[in-house]
Amino acid sequence: MARVVVEGGVSLRGTVTVSGAKNAALPIMAATLLSRGPSILKRVPMLRDIETMGEILRGLGVETERMSDGSIRCETKDESTVLAPYDLVSTMRGSICVLGPLLARRKRAKVSLPGGCVLGLRPIDLHLKGLRALGARIEVEHGYLVAEAEELRGAEIYLGGQFGSTVLGTANVLMAATVARGTTVIDYAACEPEVQDLATFLVKMGAKIEGIGTPRLVVEGVDSLSGAEHTVIPDRIEAGTFMIAAAITRGDVLVDQCRGDHLTAVIDKLQEVGVRVERKNGTIRVNANARPRATEITTHTYPGLPTDLQAQFMAMLSVADGMSIVSEKIYPDRFMHAAELNRMGADIRKDGPNAIVQGMSTLSGAEVMASDLRASAALVLAGLVARGKTEVHRVYHIDRGYERIERKFQDLGARIWREDD
Repeated sequence: MARVVVEGGVSLRGTVTVSGAKNAALPIMAATLLSRGPSILKRVPMLRDIETMGEILRGLGVETERMSDGSIRCETKDESTVLAPYDLVSTMRGSICVLGPLLARRKRAKVSLPGGCVLGLRPIDLHLKGLRALGARIEVEHGYLVAEAEELRGAEIYLGGQFGSTVLGTANVLMAATVARGTTVIDYAACEPEVQDLATFLVKMGAKIEGIGTPRLVVEGVDSLSGAEHTVIPDRIEAGTFMIAAAITRGDVLVDQCRGDHLTAVIDKLQEVGVRVERKNGTIRVNANARPRATEITTHTYPGLPTDLQAQFMAMLSVADGMSIVSEKIYPDRFMHAAELNRMGADIRKDGPNAIVQGMSTLSGAEVMASDLRASAALVLAGLVARGKTEVHRVYHIDRGYERIERKFQDLGARIWREDD
């Protein structure tokens, strides 16, 4: 098991190139189950979660191959298997996305209940509600979702939940609806760029979808889908992480090959704390020459501030001037990183779904433990600004969502490296 070591005190400067979006690539890979023809997926990042999805698909009869240019070729060769096993699905929540395509294409699915980061209770009831509305019969047996449907039929489905829309639930229902008989209307559909990217890929495969990017999707079922070629969108969470890294280190970083229109809430919040942000031709330049000001952070579904950047913002606010409040509206228990930041000298107090952050003039390096993917990134960011050396353990989390993160930080001047425990 490895750890990432960071020696703080360097202002980041230079250019960093954003990889393709993991959270878009995973459901797009799952969507290749709907077609027998080959699909070519470009700009798919080299991440542990991508490897896991590839293993799941291969177990389901899909031939997956990483090509010399970095693209992934997927083609279904055997449709006899419907099992997505516990040992793979339990490591990654995004793997639940195979449920809808399997059910639609093979009439049956047996998928382990998903795992992933420990962010508190994350039910899949809306996934099941939507698929049942299309005509599926679903039971939970021995930790597996067992689903069957001789024929899926279009329906009007409301997918709103206690904490807003469901990204993966929308993806699952949308994929199943593309080959259901008749018309499906999904109300309160997730509008995240990753859902839009999936819908765009499905249209390239021959699906008929209206309302992409809105909370109301209308899907006219078709008889079959074909393979397609698609380039995955840039990872807005990776881009946001490097933008916050520039702010916390009072640096000057050009974030290249990103989508500013996917990051308006992040840009707005950085400008609010006194950071200069410029958008131009697929790049975002972040220039910070002073301590950030305190502010209030509230996570929301898109286009609000992403919950996947809450931990990184908290790291920045731990050295801000004044007291900040962070409110988590998506996963109210997503504050496990707070205790580790406090080990580094931060002053963070949890109060229900909120955290009160009293900014400190500096942090001190310490040994800390990553609890999940985004928490690990937040601890690295804190290490970049802390006095002395920070050792972040359990960095297998960070490898699930960031491609070569220490190398990208090194290219920006950071003193960061990886060691074996």
